[in-house]
Amino acid sequence: MACLWITARGGRWQALFVTLCLFELSSVAGQARYSVPEEQAEGSVVGNIARDLGVDVTRLISGKARIITKGSRKYVDLNRDKGSLVIKERIDREELCRKTTPCSFSFELILENPIQLYRVTVEVIDINDNSPSYPKDEIYLKIVESVTSGTRFSLVSADDPDVGINDIQKYMLKPSDNFKLEVQIQPDGENVIEMVLQTPLDREKEETHDLVLIASDGGEPHRSGTVCIHITVLDANDNAPVCSQPVYKAEVKENSPTGTVVTSVSATDEDKGVNGEVSYSIANVAREVKNMFEVNIKTGEIKVAGNLDFEESKTFQLKIQASDHGGHSDTCKVIIQIIDENDNVPTIQLMSFSNSISEDSPPGTTIAVINVDDEDSDGNGVVKCSINSDIPFKIDSSLTGYYTILTEDYLDRESIPEYNITITVSDQGSPPLTSSKNINVKVSDVNDSPPIFDQSEYSKNIPENNSPGFSVFTLSASDSDWGQNARVSYFLEEKEINGAAVTSLVSVNSENGVIHAVKSFDYEQIKWFEFNVTARDAGSPPLSSVATVKILIQDQNDNPPQVLYPVQTGGSLVAEMVPRSADVGYLVTKVVAVDVDSGQNAWLSYKLQKATDRALFEVGLQNGEIRTIRQVTDKDAVKQRLTVIVEDNGQPSRSATVIANVVVADSFPEVLSEFTDFTQDKEYNDNLTFYLVLALAVVSFLFITCLVVIISVKIYRWRQSRIMFHSNLPVIPYYPPRYSDTLGTGTLQHVYNYEVCRTTDSRKSDCKFGGAGSQNVLIMDPSSTGTMQRIQSEKSILDEPDSPLEVSLKE
Repeated sequence: MACLWITARGGRWQALFVTLCLFELSSVAGQARYSVPEEQAEGSVVGNIARDLGVDVTRLISGKARIITKGSRKYVDLNRDKGSLVIKERIDREELCRKTTPCSFSFELILENPIQLYRVTVEVIDINDNSPSYPKDEIYLKIVESVTSGTRFSLVSADDPDVGINDIQKYMLKPSDNFKLEVQIQPDGENVIEMVLQTPLDREKEETHDLVLIASDGGEPHRSGTVCIHITVLDANDNAPVCSQPVYKAEVKENSPTGTVVTSVSATDEDKGVNGEVSYSIANVAREVKNMFEVNIKTGEIKVAGNLDFEESKTFQLKIQASDHGGHSDTCKVIIQIIDENDNVPTIQLMSFSNSISEDSPPGTTIAVINVDDEDSDGNGVVKCSINSDIPFKIDSSLTGYYTILTEDYLDRESIPEYNITITVSDQGSPPLTSSKNINVKVSDVNDSPPIFDQSEYSKNIPENNSPGFSVFTLSASDSDWGQNARVSYFLEEKEINGAAVTSLVSVNSENGVIHAVKSFDYEQIKWFEFNVTARDAGSPPLSSVATVKILIQDQNDNPPQVLYPVQTGGSLVAEMVPRSADVGYLVTKVVAVDVDSGQNAWLSYKLQKATDRALFEVGLQNGEIRTIRQVTDKDAVKQRLTVIVEDNGQPSRSATVIANVVVADSFPEVLSEFTDFTQDKEYNDNLTFYLVLALAVVSFLFITCLVVIISVKIYRWRQSRIMFHSNLPVIPYYPPRYSDTLGTGTLQHVYNYEVCRTTDSRKSDCKFGGAGSQNVLIMDPSSTGTMQRIQSEKSILDEPDSPLEVSLKE
C-alpha cells in the first residue's frame, strides 16, 4: 500500500489533508481518499485524480471514465480533460452526517476497455458555520424560597450541529449573584448542565430573577447562543421529586406504529397535596429526537411519536424531567435501542457493463462490475449474490459489496448469439428479501467459421450448342458468422483445360454464385471438364472453402450423317456392276456412313428414296446393304440410278443422301457406250463453265502479252535497222543453223512426223486411264467419254476398233 499526504492552505479553511491509498485488488485497481471542507463553492477542485491514481488523462477519455454514486446526490464530478475532481453541488456536513465523525462519502470511478474500478472516499471537514441554539428562547422556573443553598436545578443544554472544536465548548450564566453554573460531562460525552443555588432566596425582597445562559463554541470565529431563564420565587416546598432510577433502557422495533409504548418512567415526591404531584416532560434533547417520542405528562409513559428507522438512527437518548408544583425537579436518562427489521430489499447497481463481448474472449474476461447493498444490519444486511447457472459465466466477489461477472468458458456466437444473465441478491433476514436484475450480453462475431458449400462436389449436365452467357446452375455456400464475416464471394480457381484457361469456358458471379457458360460447347470437341470454385468470406483474415464442379456436355443431334462409301466426287462417278445372272439377295454394294454424334443421335438407318427400278433393289434398314429383291432379266435397264437416304435417330433427325450407280451387265465392254450418254450433273456443268471462263481469261492474257512482245521486237528491229543504215559497215546476212534458202523462202531442214490416234467418237481429244481396282467398279471422267475396265491384269483396250486415240508429237 502506498499513501500520500498533501497539505494546502487558503480560503475559508486552514488545512486540507489528502490521503491517497492504492491497493492492488483483483477487480479494484486502487483507492483514493480526499479531504475537503464543507460549503465549498461549485467548481472547486478536490484533487487531481489522474495524477494521484497514476492514470493518464488520455486513458480517462478513451475509457469513458465516469463517477458512480449510490444515492441520488452527486456532490463531486469528474473533469476528464484535466483529470481532476471538482465540487458539483453544495456539501453540508451536518445534513450529510449529523453528529457522526468522521464524515465522508464514497463513490466509484469506472473506466472501460478494459474495465477498471477505483474507489474514492471524500472526507468532509467541518467548518464553524452553525451557532449553538436552545430548544426554547425562554425558560420559566418556580423555586420555593425555602430551598437551601446547594440545591441543583437542571437546565436544558444547547445544541450545535457542528462537531469537534466547532461544537459547544463552554456555558456561562449571567448574572451569578444567587446561582452558579456547573457542567458535568457524562461517560457518553453528553453534557449535564445544572444551576446551583449559592445564596438563599427571599421572596419578600425579590420575587423574580432573570438570568441568561450562554453557550459558546470553540470555532473561528466564535459563535454563541443564549436562553433567558425567568425564576419565580414561591413559598416553601420542602421536598423535590426523585426518579425511581437514573437510567432507563428500552428497545423498540423500527417501523413501529405511532403510539407504541416504549417504556415508563416514574418519580416520587414526599410532599403532600399539590406539592407532591409530579409531572413529566422531555427536556434537553435535539428537536429531531423530541419529534420521535412523546411522554405522558402525568404517567411518565413514553410512546412512539414518529417514524423510527434503524438505518437513520440506531439509538435515542431522552432526558425525562420530573417536576412538582413547587419548582423542584429531577431528571433521568432513557436510552432507547432501535431493533432492526428486515425492511430493506437488497439493491443492485451496475457499476460497469459491456453489453457486447467478442466470441474469442478468453475465460476470465470481465463483462460487468456490480455493487450490491442492503441498508439493514447484521443478518438482515448480509447479502448473497448469484447468477443463473445455465450460462458460461461466473460471479466473483472482488471487494466487500462488489461483484465481478466473468466468462467461465469460451463463447461461440454461432451456437448462442446472446445471453440473458439474471443477477439475484438475497439477504439473510427472516423472511429473506430478494431482488434481481437482468442484463443482456450479446456475443460479437469473430471470423472463425469458413463458408460451407451444400456439397463438396457438384455435377451438372448442359446441352451442347448452348448460347454464350447461358446460366448453368447456382452454387451456394453458407457462413454461420454474422455481418461482413458472413458475406460470401465466389471465385474460379485458375486451371487449364485442354490448353485453355477455365475462364474461357465458364465464369462465376462473385455475389450469388451463378455459373455461366462463356462460350458455346461442342460435344464432339469436349465431352466434360472439371474445375474448382472457392467461396471466400469478407472477414479479416478471410476464410474460404473449395467445391469441385464437373460439367458434363450432353450431345445434341447437330451433325448429319457422313457417307464414306460410295465416294461422291465431282471428278468421277462410281458404278457398281451387277451380272444378269445375279440371284435374289445378291449384294450389289454397301452404303457406309458414320455420324460423329453419340448415342441415339448416331444410330443410322438407310432407306431407298429413288430408284430407276424400285422393284429390283432394296436397302437394309440397319446395315445399308443394297441387294436385289428379284432375278435380273434382260429387260432390266443397264443403267440403274439409286438414291439412298441415310438418317440418324436424333430429335429432330438429320440425314444425308448418296447416289449409287449400278450397271446391269455381264461384261465390261458391253457398258462402255452406255456410259457415254450419262447426263452430266449440274455440278459438273457449273465446273465446266468455270473452267471455260478461266481458259478464256488465260488466252486473253497470253494474246495481250504476245502482242506487246511482238510490238517490242518490231520497234527493236526498226531501231537496229536505222543504226545500220546510217553506218558505213557492210551488211552480212546471217542464217541460223539448219536453215536453207530456197527460192528466197526460209524452210526447216528437218522433217517433222505426226501420228494421230482417234476414237470412234472424234469429238473428244484424249483418254485417261485409271489405276487398278475392283473388277466390278467403273470410273467415269466427265472430261472424256473414254472408259476403262480396271482389272487386275490391267489389260489394254486400245486394240479394239473403237478405242481412244492417243495423239503425240515427235521430233
